[in-house]
Formats: sequence, C-alpha cells, structure tokens
Amino acid sequence: MNEPAISEPNSSLPTTPIGFAHRGDRANAADNTMVSFNLALSKGASGLESDVWVTADGIAVLDHDGIVKATLRKRSIREYRLAELPAHVPTLSELFDVCPNATQVSLDLKDEAALDAVLSATRNAGFSDRLWLCSPNWEYLAKNRGKAYDIHLVDSTRLKRLKDGPERHAARLTAAGIDAINMHYTDWTIGLTTLFHRFERLCFGWDAQQERVLNELIDMQIDGLFCDDTSRMMSVIESAVFR
Repeated sequence: MNEPAISEPNSSLPTTPIGFAHRGDRANAADNTMVSFNLALSKGASGLESDVWVTADGIAVLDHDGIVKATLRKRSIREYRLAELPAHVPTLSELFDVCPNATQVSLDLKDEAALDAVLSATRNAGFSDRLWLCSPNWEYLAKNRGKAYDIHLVDSTRLKRLKDGPERHAARLTAAGIDAINMHYTDWTIGLTTLFHRFERLCFGWDAQQERVLNELIDMQIDGLFCDDTSRMMSVIESAVFR
C-alpha cells in the first residue's frame, strides 16, 4: 500500500480565535473529566484542551499528570489497563463523541508513546482536521509528520527557548510542516504574531485567564486562546467579532 502524501502545512488563518477550554471548564468543574468538558461545551467553547496518555492496553486517555491511584499506590497510567483506571479518567474517544461538528480539540502529548493511539482514535472518529497535537519536542512531531499526515501539529514552547530567534524558528517549523506555535501569553507581541503569520504559522496563547489578557491577545491577532473560564473567554471572543 502506498504511503499517504504528507499534507501541506496549514496556510489558512482563522478569522476568529479558537477558544480552547483548558482541561474543560476548569474554573467550575474537576479538570479533564467529562463533566468539565460537557460544561465547557454548554457554555459555547469552540475548542477543548486536554492532556493525553496511553494505557497498558493501548488506549488514549485524558489526564493531566498521568499518575493515578487505582489500587493501593499511585502509578503511571501506562501501567494500567483501561478497565483498571478510575471512572473519572475519560478516553479520547469519549471526548470526540460529545464534540459538535465544529469543535476543535488541542491535546498535549504528555507521553510520546501515545501517538499511535491518538491517531487511531482520531481517525476512527473522523476528527483529523480538527485535532491540534501539541508537544514541547517539535522535532519529534516533525519526525512523525508522515505518520501524522492528516492532523495539525503544534510546537509548545517559550520565547526564551528560541535560541536562534523567532524568524529562524518560524522558518524551521514551516519546513517541517508544524502548523502552529503555542506560547505563554506573556511571550506574545503584535510583532511576533505578524512574523509567524508571514510564515503562515498559527499563533496560540495559553494561560489567558483575565479579560484584559484575552483582549490584548485578540488585538495581537492571536489564533487560539487557552483559558480555565469558558464563559469569560467566549464572551471576550464574541465581543471582539463586533469590534
């Protein structure tokens, strides 16, 4: 069978920022649970964010730290089969099942061994064009671009880590087929978003909790926001549409 062609890097910039509910509606419910994700969706989140791991039997599941206490002691998720995990730990497939057709999903790839399980769950759900897979190791993502030919890849980093400067880094991400860069809100300026947009890379800002911060990022033409309070985030985004 022929290998699928590697997709072209994403070149379309959204006209409205994606509002990623960070671990669901974390400000009002236990994070990374279906209760939290459903609450975020009920408040109009245009995106959901979570952290993904893989179980011993190869199932992609959502949890922040990847450490759970399902027996007498805490162990890594990768040591448990899905049936042995606490009921509050959802699978990635369960998350996809509740997402409306337009909802985007951002996943932090906390365990690189989870990649195959993520791709399998994503393709089975027909969700490939709406998944943003994030990692602080963009070289790992680039190495697996052929395998992950149909999803969006995101470099999660900080400005201080761009040792050769943002312009060279943007060029490298473009050449590697990495679609977006995700940095803390304090790292972003209008100059930086303009630079990455020139390379047709999307710009995401995390830890955008306050209304002032959300508005500042939108004014910088950021493409995706990560916030714990879904109502606050979506209110700011909706207001910005009518500016």
